[in-house]
Amino acid sequence: MSAGFALSELAAHPLRERLNDEFHACPPIPLRSPVLVSHLVFTHPAAGIPDDGATRQRIGDSVAGDVIASSDTYLVLAADRFILRWERHTEFSSYTIFRPLAAGETSHPDVSALEVLPAGVLSAIPGQLLVATHVELRSSHELSPEDITAGLTPTGRQMVAAQVADRAAWVFTDFIFDHGCSRFLVLDVALTQRQAGRTVQRLLDIETYRLLALLALPVAKEIGGWLTCAESQLADMVDHIGQARSPADERQVLAELSKLAAEVEHSLARTTFRFAAARAYHDLVMQRIGELREQRVNGCPTFQEMMQRRLLPAMQTCIAMAGRQNDLSDRLARTGELLRTRVDVELERQNQEQLTQMNRRARLQLRLQETVEGLSVVAITYYASQLVLYLAKGGKAVLPALSPEIAAAVSIPLVAAAAVFGIRRMRQRLRREEGGEHSTEAKAL
Repeated sequence: MSAGFALSELAAHPLRERLNDEFHACPPIPLRSPVLVSHLVFTHPAAGIPDDGATRQRIGDSVAGDVIASSDTYLVLAADRFILRWERHTEFSSYTIFRPLAAGETSHPDVSALEVLPAGVLSAIPGQLLVATHVELRSSHELSPEDITAGLTPTGRQMVAAQVADRAAWVFTDFIFDHGCSRFLVLDVALTQRQAGRTVQRLLDIETYRLLALLALPVAKEIGGWLTCAESQLADMVDHIGQARSPADERQVLAELSKLAAEVEHSLARTTFRFAAARAYHDLVMQRIGELREQRVNGCPTFQEMMQRRLLPAMQTCIAMAGRQNDLSDRLARTGELLRTRVDVELERQNQEQLTQMNRRARLQLRLQETVEGLSVVAITYYASQLVLYLAKGGKAVLPALSPEIAAAVSIPLVAAAAVFGIRRMRQRLRREEGGEHSTEAKAL
């Protein structure tokens, strides 16, 4: 870089700093055993998303501590006895409390890191609680993994266990709520502080995204019965289209089809985000499990097996319901096209009949016009001969030899021929003018 060059001389993208900060947002907090970790996740409705600035201000007022890291969507505070981390996501907020323990300090199973929070902090959190989990990180020298596995019984709770981080730690859980919270036990064999932080963070992510993914399951079950009824209605409508014998029948089927299509589109608008979010959360769960690099503990299922056995069927149900909705929408569109095609064919047939009738009327009008033209020639000849007769009578005084009757008789064929010639000339001129107008319109098109 040349001397005297400064980046400030270049035009920077307005999101450059923000994007780079997002890349480094909320790294796992390094941990040293023993430590207790409590993790709470609160969901927010779309219309009730709390203000992030107000949330950070409220946390800062409630918890006295030093700010370690802060941005628009997260905050890390270090107090005397604990560390608090707040994160804001698309549809939920998470609060994680890290409470270090003294070496050799034992804790009661009901004790958690939440007890060190000042009074009123939890009750002031907006939203609805979805995830509450406790993680206990202990050294394998304090608590032996063999002691845990030896206490497992075939008739007791099914324990999920695995050696993770290339056998540097043991993880135990049963994914069952105990006093409203799920629990993880991590036994540190040879974890570094950053490895311990990443391992605990992955476990918290697995529990968080597992429950967030399952939010779509009640929605899938709710629309399952409705989809069966809607598919049956569509099949009946297709039968009615084939049986329709009049425009009134087709209009009735079209009204029913439009009503069903509106209901399907409403259901799609209501559930598309939930099903898409479930797929994304499930992918995150499986990604975090892969990052654990787990190895089997004899007699216990792994995290991968547990999710394949319990979470994957629920996700497959959601995927199937989303697919049925989309398929029903496509079938409704095809049925609508079929009905519109039928209506268009009927309209073309009616238009053809109207054109045939118009041609028939035009021919009748042409014949009537020709008849009227013949009568017009007769009438013009009659009145013109009468005028000649009156003129001849008036000119008899000048030409006594002129016979008015003979003059009138002689004028009749001449007047008739002139009338026929004039009418034909006028008809030809009108046809030329009409042809010119059609040519101009064709060129314009």
